[in-house]
Amino acid sequence: MITLVSVVASAKDIKTVYLTTDPVMHCNSCEVRIKENLKYVKGIKSIKTDVATQTVTVTYDADKTTVQKIKDSLKKIQYVATEKEPAFCDAANKTCDGKQEGCCQSGAKQQSKGCSHGCK
Repeated sequence: MITLVSVVASAKDIKTVYLTTDPVMHCNSCEVRIKENLKYVKGIKSIKTDVATQTVTVTYDADKTTVQKIKDSLKKIQYVATEKEPAFCDAANKTCDGKQEGCCQSGAKQQSKGCSHGCK
């Protein structure tokens, strides 16, 4: 007797969404609360929070969840989430794209007195 097994591999649709919240995150406790809530949403791959830029970065499997489900999950803990454009600010290399509030205003390698990341 011959048994044939067929394996079908499908590519996952991994996406990233950048969110800001209202009320704003103002401490480590806010970050922990958001992360703890989102980790239970099916399809979430990673969650990063940044109080300085007021950004929640969520990488997720679009075959298992949606941006709306992520927002709805945050709404359960009284956070209204809004999508925002990703901003690049690399504090280690002191460069940024000027999209972050209080950071380099004229693009990468430009100095801003208000840049909390020390961009130059």
